[in-house]
Amino acid sequence: MNKFGIGQPVLRDEDIRFISGKGLYTGDISLTNQTYMYVLRSNVSNGLIKSLDIDDALKSSGVINIFLGKDLREAGIKDMPTNFKAKNKDGSDMYTPERPAIAIDKVRHVGDPIAIIIAESIEQAKNASELIFADIEEIASVTSCNEAIKDNSPQVWEDTKNNLCFDWEMGEQDKVEDAFKKADSIVEIELINNRIVPNSMETRGAVANFNKEDGRYELSCSSQGVHSLRDRISNVLNIEPSEIRVITTDVGGGFGMKIFNYPEYICSLFASKIIGRPVKWVSDRSEAFLSDTHGRDHVTKAKLALDKEGIFLGIKIDTVANMGAYLSNFAIFIPTLAGTAMLAGCYKTPAIYVNVKGVFTNTPAIDAYRGAGRPEASFVIERLVDVAGKKSGLGPVEIRRRNLIPSSEMPYKTALNHTYDTGDFIGNMELAVKDSDWQGFKDRAKISKENNKIRGIGLSTYIEACSGGGPEEATIILEKNGSITLHIGTQSNGQGHETAYKQILCEYLGIGPEKMTVIQGDSDVIAFGAGTGGSRSVPVGGAAIKVASENIINKTKSLAAQKLNIGESTLEYKEGIFLAEGTNLTISLEDLAKDSNEPIKISSQWTPPNYTFPNGCHICELEVDKDTGQIEIKKYTVVDDFGLVINPNMLAGQVHGGIAQGIGQAIYENTVYDSENGQLLSGSFMDYALPRAEDLINVDIRWNMVPCETNLLQIKGAGEAGAIGAPPAVINALVNALNIEHIDMPATPNKVWSKLHSN
Repeated sequence: MNKFGIGQPVLRDEDIRFISGKGLYTGDISLTNQTYMYVLRSNVSNGLIKSLDIDDALKSSGVINIFLGKDLREAGIKDMPTNFKAKNKDGSDMYTPERPAIAIDKVRHVGDPIAIIIAESIEQAKNASELIFADIEEIASVTSCNEAIKDNSPQVWEDTKNNLCFDWEMGEQDKVEDAFKKADSIVEIELINNRIVPNSMETRGAVANFNKEDGRYELSCSSQGVHSLRDRISNVLNIEPSEIRVITTDVGGGFGMKIFNYPEYICSLFASKIIGRPVKWVSDRSEAFLSDTHGRDHVTKAKLALDKEGIFLGIKIDTVANMGAYLSNFAIFIPTLAGTAMLAGCYKTPAIYVNVKGVFTNTPAIDAYRGAGRPEASFVIERLVDVAGKKSGLGPVEIRRRNLIPSSEMPYKTALNHTYDTGDFIGNMELAVKDSDWQGFKDRAKISKENNKIRGIGLSTYIEACSGGGPEEATIILEKNGSITLHIGTQSNGQGHETAYKQILCEYLGIGPEKMTVIQGDSDVIAFGAGTGGSRSVPVGGAAIKVASENIINKTKSLAAQKLNIGESTLEYKEGIFLAEGTNLTISLEDLAKDSNEPIKISSQWTPPNYTFPNGCHICELEVDKDTGQIEIKKYTVVDDFGLVINPNMLAGQVHGGIAQGIGQAIYENTVYDSENGQLLSGSFMDYALPRAEDLINVDIRWNMVPCETNLLQIKGAGEAGAIGAPPAVINALVNALNIEHIDMPATPNKVWSKLHSN
């Protein structure tokens, strides 16, 4: 086994750069003769723009120019489209509103851009913004999706009734109705998937430049993939993709939020062309709360039909999903195909029907956030199953044991048309129950009671669909000095891709990582790439690397045969060396490279035939302080099936990070709007709580590796799993502690205390 290859817990190469202060983020980039952009944003949530007086601001010190929405429109800048659409259940088209990069006639949420100021410094741009007189007639607004869909609610868009964007369905309603008629019992639950503000460590930013000499744009920004962003931006600017270069260097967290095209990227590029100088914009944290896409914000009613043995017969789910004021890139996809298709969970439910209504509100757009629809689905199904376990008397373990899909039935096609290739769902749960010492919980609960604490334990299983979609391409360049350069179209956001890719190269080429360089994030240098998202980077990108590695071995084998003056069929490749069978003749890949007239280059693509399905079981054990409602996580156990493991250390890091985000959603992160005027009341870290290191504990992790049959490397993916499994595990533990049926996320101390003292 290669000590740097697949399966080895090697340290991350990237960390040397990061901890020594040598990372290169968007905010670190500055160009010669650079200017700065400040975005003036609406301070009302719903209003008609009567006028914008910029005369005094234009005269302000250091101001170069100020642009309004009409300036972009007159220059031929198009509206920002959404990239996915859904049909209504009656077959009609969904409502798709316009979205200018800068509002023209109306603002629709606090933070909506109304002007951009370009100045010699950011301070001068901010000062000038205070001289702009914005006459905006404020009108009634709505921020709650449940309120927005009611008759006579304030309208975000005048052309659609009750703020409805789409009314979509999936599954077979007739089968579900029959199942409910035959049921011996029915359980139901109504719950909220709370709105989340992503809050990546590095805020978004952009450095834009238009080169008059070649007529091309260049954009450096914090993204999750330069090629898709290039294509989206070129569409809005009304230019060919070849006319813009997009560069992404190091990225301080993405979580879905940095996949998208944003108004600021369009504005900075437009301004650079007009003024003939580079333009830089970096969001501050307050601005990020108002302008980044948010996640979740669903209200769901779910029903489960069971027979007398507790076997699932059918599930019916109705969800109202908040879209925000505008449709972001994948906004429609998240609550529909991305999330809904996973509502089968790990269970063999024969009939499922889901209805999802997307609704506009006067809030920032909602789109993918870590897990992108799958955490929402997992929370619904796992809370519903827990309620069924309690009401049936079977309990959380036995109800799942009776209904989880056994490994003997794999591959398994769900009622929502996903086919799970492999998995050991029951085995995951049994291992987790054992590792968590579920049987010893009662004794630990007694000790907690003696300390005026209430102890609870909760279980959740999860499954997600990831690593699917289109191809990924890897280009391996064997340089003349014997080193290897890898070009790949994914984009690291902190996951450790560089290390994982080097491990895969080590495995198949036998070359040490010290001789490797990984290059991502430049649309001019790298021909193709899908970026990072959906836990697909290493499974799909890694598979492309394997194919490229095999192809470069095949290509160099003929060169080796020529050098050794023997037939190719006698050569074997091992640990970076070609060996001639039955002889002592050898030649290394490095020596072949040095003897070559030019670098040896191979590009290879790999397309996944289907999604992969990471799955597992989470068990959370927590204590509640009866006097304060404060929650403390005491024990957390995970059994995950990610297929083949590339690097167990990095994999554990992905799980830990995901669990932290899931715990954040479950008990800390509370996005609050004023219901009367649409103002964000939790727009800073003074008001919006995130989990801290002291709130988390070491996680007991076990891998139950079942090789994936739809991935070339047998990998299933891991990046989103923790955030999917954690929220229901935490809430299930909490309702167990409180002995109640349900509590909505986030379960803040105030909310918990109120539940404790409601009687």
